[in-house]
Amino acid sequence: MENEKDKTKTAPPVLTMANKKDVSDGKTVNSGDVTAKLERSPKKIESDVIGIIPEDVAKRYKIAAFERKGNIVKIAMVDLQDISALNALRFVSEKERVELEVYAASQTIFDDILKFYSGPAEILKAAVQSFNENVILQEESQEDPSYDNKRNEILKDAPVTKLVQVIISHAVEGRASDIHIEPMDKDYRVRFRVDGTLHINLIIPKAIGPAVISRIKILANLKIDEKRKPQDGRFRTISNGKEIDFRVSTLPVIAGEKVVMRILDKEQGLATVESLGLMGSALEDVKKSITETYGMILFTGPTGSGKSTSLYSLLKILNQEERNIITLEDPIEYNLDGLNQSQIKPEIGYTFASGLRTILRQDPNVIMVGEIRDSETAELAVHAALTGHLMFSTLHTNTALGAIPRLIDMGIEPFLLASSLRIVVAQRLVRQVCANCKEEIKIPESVRKSIKQEINKISPSELKKYGVDPQEEFKFYHGKGCDVCNGTGIKGRVAIYEAVLVNENIRTIITEKGGGEDLLQKERERLGILTIKQDGILKVVKGLTTIEEIDRVTEGTITLEEENV
Repeated sequence: MENEKDKTKTAPPVLTMANKKDVSDGKTVNSGDVTAKLERSPKKIESDVIGIIPEDVAKRYKIAAFERKGNIVKIAMVDLQDISALNALRFVSEKERVELEVYAASQTIFDDILKFYSGPAEILKAAVQSFNENVILQEESQEDPSYDNKRNEILKDAPVTKLVQVIISHAVEGRASDIHIEPMDKDYRVRFRVDGTLHINLIIPKAIGPAVISRIKILANLKIDEKRKPQDGRFRTISNGKEIDFRVSTLPVIAGEKVVMRILDKEQGLATVESLGLMGSALEDVKKSITETYGMILFTGPTGSGKSTSLYSLLKILNQEERNIITLEDPIEYNLDGLNQSQIKPEIGYTFASGLRTILRQDPNVIMVGEIRDSETAELAVHAALTGHLMFSTLHTNTALGAIPRLIDMGIEPFLLASSLRIVVAQRLVRQVCANCKEEIKIPESVRKSIKQEINKISPSELKKYGVDPQEEFKFYHGKGCDVCNGTGIKGRVAIYEAVLVNENIRTIITEKGGGEDLLQKERERLGILTIKQDGILKVVKGLTTIEEIDRVTEGTITLEEENV
């Protein structure tokens, strides 16, 4: 009996044909004894799964692992009658001690699966192997005069170059806005920022990390031997037929050197104001303001709230042959045809203020100053707006109305500000519900009541512009997760806005009352201008985003606690 038990423990796992399973959803189907077909290419295959069958074996026998659940591994196979391939699978089953389920796959789907062998994890293995074969890095070798020469040889090595390319392409395909490569105690981690949230994508060995960073420095034309101070650069590449710009920033940190690459997709930069989320009276007021021949248009909000993208979308509207549009930026995020874009360089004395003085002699119609950071720039911007120029800029304030006392504090005379300011817009970014897997959810009655109260404060004419009927029962949505959004339920971001058009009453408050924020707030309420929170709530009701997102960016102004039962 004991011998039989031992035999049972060591018996090889079973190799079966998946004759009653549909790979797309795992549900039983009436397929008789016919082997199930892999109807579509997998969206994602983990590196430890694809690695169960070596790449050379996969290509030779046209077999590949694409999914694993516990001890069961699913295999895609092109020719189900290939005896050599079946023997190879039995060997894999015995070696890995797993049960295999085989699915018929077309050559096209199989070719798609093979692409996962070129993922970051697989390329990283090749890079590590090549690195170890060429140079053995030790702590004391960094003091060796020939160390930098050895490092440069490694940088030319194909695996390291390919690893950087794969990291970049995966970030672009995954809709990332930033790539972070940062040294830790024992390794380097690669994180992608997708829809405003950072996710770990890859862990790089400590020895490879500096080579990867140096390769990026070469691409951005930075000094690879300068590790003591920050550097900035940019480069351009082609990904999936699209031209993508990358803005590179290096920063010395305690464990080495960190690199952040901002991904600048020209097509995304040319979005319309409507697609960004500007709606209702705010959209009308902004479009009205940019038809003025002179005056200042300000966008406010924290870093990363999409202010520059909104400005670009407005400049796109104004970008006509008869207009001379000049921008001062730090850095230039998108290169747009028809615009004269200038990069400031404070290290050589070319600042926003000095640059603004210069471009006023370039006969501009429209000027964009990336950010008003100091009193000198603010004063020049106001004077430019008063002398026949349409001036666009951004300011770091928490609210739209907060920009007015902020500019007065910077030394701007109230009467000059009142005459020059046309509109102030505050904005934030919230994550969008995935349209592919959106489903209705129930929310606590207390939250529903709170939202209803906010909507009741909004004028019927404004609700009509948003397409919201206050008499109807409001519905709320979230994303349950699907292949399109990689299971997150979130895909993309949308902006929420507060746009305050400067009228005669606001000008009077600025000139006679010193721009008191309380008085400005009362005038805003009298005019019925939507707050950022109200704009966000209407977008929740329209199914664009979630209550949690609005609560996050409006600093917990909506109660999310469940009712006491």
